[in-house]
Amino acid sequence: MTTEVREARLDIYPTNYDGPVQGSMDLPNAQQSQKNGEPEFNTLDEPISTTIMRDLKAVGIKFKHVLQPKEKTTLLKEWDLWGPLLLCTFMALMLQGSQDKANNENDGGPEFAEVFVIVWIGAAIVTINSKLLGGNISFLQSVCILGYCLLPLAIALIACRCLVFLFSPSTFLFFTSLCISMSGFLWATYASLLFLGNSQPDGKKALAVYPIFLFYFVIAWLVLASNVH
Repeated sequence: MTTEVREARLDIYPTNYDGPVQGSMDLPNAQQSQKNGEPEFNTLDEPISTTIMRDLKAVGIKFKHVLQPKEKTTLLKEWDLWGPLLLCTFMALMLQGSQDKANNENDGGPEFAEVFVIVWIGAAIVTINSKLLGGNISFLQSVCILGYCLLPLAIALIACRCLVFLFSPSTFLFFTSLCISMSGFLWATYASLLFLGNSQPDGKKALAVYPIFLFYFVIAWLVLASNVH
């Protein structure tokens, strides 16, 4: 009895095959994106500058939606934390108190870390309250909206600082800074309510509005207090 031993081979084609290899290397997701008309991004091959510019453009579009709060879905669908981080860092740098090195005393303004904690912890508390009341958006979506809606207060801070350089401390400077700070506060509250208002149950919207109102009021007070001594 003869046992035939065959060699196992993994060759698909014969060794002398010179024909072309045909086939499609397209990814399913890329084909789906093309069918839906969505832009196809490949961040692995593009330059870093292109990626940064695209992200900055997306942040700028969200800033525009805060200043002109008409379209309500962009901040919810395409949320990110880059804008809130930029605004929080900018405001913390502008609001931090100056240190008198000779006497080792502070002028009474908040420190950088204090402003940072107030903004992020405040946004987290407002978001947790919203979720406990039955809000239908995610934690990070709510923090994103609250952070982006700091833009009017950041603009108010810049305007108040310009007034401080132009005018000496007086009653006029105080009331002008007060009006600018309250305008930024009202606009930030109004914009955030437009984006977050539909995420709350009908009977609990008032309970969700009060923490948002208090959150932006505290920051507006910091803006006013840092410019009027």
